[in-house]
Amino acid sequence: MIKIGIIICARYKDCGGGKCFRALSERKGGFARYGTKEDVKIVGYSTCGGCPGGNVEYTGEEMVKNGAQVIHLATGLLVGYPPCPYIHTFKDFLEKRYGVKVVVGTHPIPKKYLDIHTSLGTWEDTDEWEPLLAQTMTDEATRKAYD
Repeated sequence: MIKIGIIICARYKDCGGGKCFRALSERKGGFARYGTKEDVKIVGYSTCGGCPGGNVEYTGEEMVKNGAQVIHLATGLLVGYPPCPYIHTFKDFLEKRYGVKVVVGTHPIPKKYLDIHTSLGTWEDTDEWEPLLAQTMTDEATRKAYD
């Protein structure tokens, strides 16, 4: 069994996690890394606490105490406007402090978010964004399905 935690952007603190949980069930986006035969259990779901992410330290610790082996930074941290300026910091901190794997992304990027960020040029610096977006970029049909 693989135990995971999910940290979402505080802007979406009222999010019920529908797209994340659906993607986990379907093994899409950031969850495609887990085989369909692997048992995956969510052991924590919380926000970053708002900029600059004061809750990341505490929620990360709690998730690890609950057995988290992997922490996913939710897709909302990538597709919100602006995207999270602390995403690299969160990833580095969680990996170094708690020794867990951190995956950027949960559900696939919905088409409407890809379209707006493309038109705004948000992710033009491919050296910075490509590795962060890699887990959540999917085919057109999947992007539309997650709109």
